Amino acid sequence: MPEETTTAPQPERAADAWDDGVIARRARPGETPPPERRGQPYADVYGEELVPEAEPVISVPAPARTSPVHTENEPPSAADQDLAVRLAALRELVGLSRTRLDASSLVEAGRLLDEAEARTRLPRTYTTVAIAGATGSGKSTLFNAMAGAQLSESGVRRPTTATAVSCTWEAGRSSRADGLLERLGIPSRSRRRAHVVDPGLHGLVLLDLPDYDSVAESHREQVDRLLALVDAVIWVVDPEKYADAVLHERYLRAFAGHAEVTIVVLNQIDRLPTDAAEAIMDDLRRLLDERGIALGEHGEPGAGVLSVSALTGDGVPELRRTVGELVASRTAAARRLAADVDGVTRRLRPVCVADNVQAPTGLTPRSREEFEERLAHAVGAPAAGRAAERGWSRRSERACGTPWAQLTKRLADRRASRRGEPPALSARGGRLGEPPVVSRPVIAEAVRTVAAEAATELPTPWAQAVRDAAWRGAERLPDALEEALAARPGLGPEAAVRPGPARPAWWTVAIIGQALLMTAQLLGMCWLLTAAFGYPVASGWLPVTLLVGGSLGAPLLAWVCRIASRGPARAWGQREEERLRRIAAGCGRSLVLEPVAAELLRYREVREQFVAAAGGLDTR
Repeated sequence: MPEETTTAPQPERAADAWDDGVIARRARPGETPPPERRGQPYADVYGEELVPEAEPVISVPAPARTSPVHTENEPPSAADQDLAVRLAALRELVGLSRTRLDASSLVEAGRLLDEAEARTRLPRTYTTVAIAGATGSGKSTLFNAMAGAQLSESGVRRPTTATAVSCTWEAGRSSRADGLLERLGIPSRSRRRAHVVDPGLHGLVLLDLPDYDSVAESHREQVDRLLALVDAVIWVVDPEKYADAVLHERYLRAFAGHAEVTIVVLNQIDRLPTDAAEAIMDDLRRLLDERGIALGEHGEPGAGVLSVSALTGDGVPELRRTVGELVASRTAAARRLAADVDGVTRRLRPVCVADNVQAPTGLTPRSREEFEERLAHAVGAPAAGRAAERGWSRRSERACGTPWAQLTKRLADRRASRRGEPPALSARGGRLGEPPVVSRPVIAEAVRTVAAEAATELPTPWAQAVRDAAWRGAERLPDALEEALAARPGLGPEAAVRPGPARPAWWTVAIIGQALLMTAQLLGMCWLLTAAFGYPVASGWLPVTLLVGGSLGAPLLAWVCRIASRGPARAWGQREEERLRRIAAGCGRSLVLEPVAAELLRYREVREQFVAAAGGLDTR
């Protein structure tokens, strides 16, 4: 019978290459799309043509598009809707992770998104089913039996099939499968139309593939390429090679997740006795079960296992019925893509979800407080507070102490200065005019600790991203702290002039009191000296009272002032310590904690998208 060929259609507009740059520019929480894009159809936003309404397509969202494409007279199925959600989540996951994960980890996900986008543009009314098998298994004979004509060459020469051949059961006059065949790369000379009118197979595009174990490498490459694109696969085995290791290990095990779109056919049963055929079928089911392939038995979803004889036609009607049910559901493409998403998420799991299925704790309030406490010690905040308290107390003593004690301290300071000893500490926690010294080892230990705690329970790439973010901030943190402390009010040259808070009003009263008591001492002493030289004085007890009262009153007043100054001194020290703590905590938050929190937030978003893409947390 002469081959029936079709005229090569004009190439359709190629699908846009997948680009997740839109994800990087995704709207922030609370933002809404521009008014000129809200509610507009797909073609209005992107300037691209939609497929004809007569050809419903799989409802898979394109990059940043608002809704899946489907026809009004045939809404998307539940499988299509579920797939749309999972693909959108996977696209978001890739966009969030591409700068954090190794590029090789996302290659498969990017390829799948490209394939899903390409399949989205093609009609869902057609289902592509490939017949694959080893040399001599009878693939082409079964293909011809399904088509009802000699459309694919078959014979004893090996390999017989060099190029994939297609047979199409048209779904309708207004619907054609040319775009689908173009995507599969089937040349026009290899396209056939079914000679058997079978309403149950309308919308089927059946492919006869070359041998997967062909000696020609180009044949094997063609098989691998088409197996990645078709919606379903019929694996044909024969009684001699049904347990072939290449088939089971390289293909069937890899397609274990695609059981719902897989049919395994034992061909050439006409060569076997009934008992032998049943024994081989049982052994074949056992091998499939060992490879993790779910079998569609007892009404449960899974791979179909049939026995046929393409030569005599035994079992072919049952195979037609099984394939017809798959085509009629119009969900094979969605189920195939869903199985592909399962495989991609299963391989992405180690870099997206840690062994602990619970969400990581991240930066806890305790770890934040400990980090800020370590930074406070790094800038010497507690010591500076104590020094400020002591400095304020010394100022109080010098202002309110006895004149004789003040004179003694001034003389001691002068002698210490002559010996080259360092000057006294100021009320601000350091030498006059100098900020506290920043301890870099303490800062490094603080960053190391908070990064390790934040990265706990994270997958390795994300734990490394958290540590990198922390150490990038740690490199600038010491200099930022020193600059912030140097710019603090009261530090600098003017600090030597005004080393403490404003003078309290009661200091003036105490100074006047000390002056009066000093005057009383001097007056009583002079009065007594005058009496000692023989000059008459009135009331001898009066000068003694002045001298004794002044001598005892001055230390007593100084002691009272010392007790009164403890509260303000402590408050001043605490204020200075809190000021240093705020400076240290502010620098630490902006340079270390906020970048770490941003990485943790990004990971949480990736983890949420992974769970959505995987269809649930358990993807093992």
